[in-house]
Amino acid sequence: MLVSTPIGNLGDLTIRARQALERADLILCEDTRHTGTLLSALGIRARTEALHDHNEDARIPAILARLRQGQTISLVSDAGTPLVSDPGYRLVRAAIAEGLHVTAVPGPNAAMMALTLSGLPPLPFLFLGFPPQKKAARRAAFSALRAAERAGLRATLIWHEAPHRLCETLLDLREIFGDRSAAVARELTKRFETVERGAVSELEARFAAHAPRGEITLLLGPADDEDVEDLDGRLRRALERESVKDAAALVAQATGLPRKVVYGRALELSRKDEREE
Repeated sequence: MLVSTPIGNLGDLTIRARQALERADLILCEDTRHTGTLLSALGIRARTEALHDHNEDARIPAILARLRQGQTISLVSDAGTPLVSDPGYRLVRAAIAEGLHVTAVPGPNAAMMALTLSGLPPLPFLFLGFPPQKKAARRAAFSALRAAERAGLRATLIWHEAPHRLCETLLDLREIFGDRSAAVARELTKRFETVERGAVSELEARFAAHAPRGEITLLLGPADDEDVEDLDGRLRRALERESVKDAAALVAQATGLPRKVVYGRALELSRKDEREE
């Protein structure tokens, strides 16, 4: 059973979550000390074992054996909903593959709470976990998303980020995506909860002057329609005289966008035009 736990405020633990933890034969957790503190606060005595990225594969056979014996096992993360930016996916996949029963107790999720408080369009959204830590890899990941936007992606983008990297990440966002609406949610459900909203440049300046602390969720509003119109316009003009493949190659070279992304959009436009004829 995947059990969601509070992201800061102990009062957010649901009745079902508490019951699941009380009844579990074993609780799997990222950090036994962290979960031990939670269980102690709840007055729950239960056996805990660590399950994290470094040992998950090795632990799976023994855990599946326990499940086959009829034991009840709960999986928690350090905070929030398990598997979302946390370990457990490989275990769940293995349990499903063996036909074992897997269920979940829903509960707190920082990304969803930040989205609802951000003032940015709630649908569609794309949650991306943590950006790469190194600048080059982070900018490459952002550039791929920007290319997807220019090919038609329209979504509020959501990341978690470490406080000491927030300003660097905001700079990369502004340089790659432009200076558009964004939000930074910090310490959600805790005493010092804040949600800062504004243009990326405004947030960048704000946090450069006052270094952030705590757990952070970063959100970027969707792109303007002008970006898609620009790409679509180039492709439509090229498709008037070129094949889909050649039109995509020409536009990719002119815009610097990945050829596969441009080709996919060119193919979509070509099919759309054929349906309308």
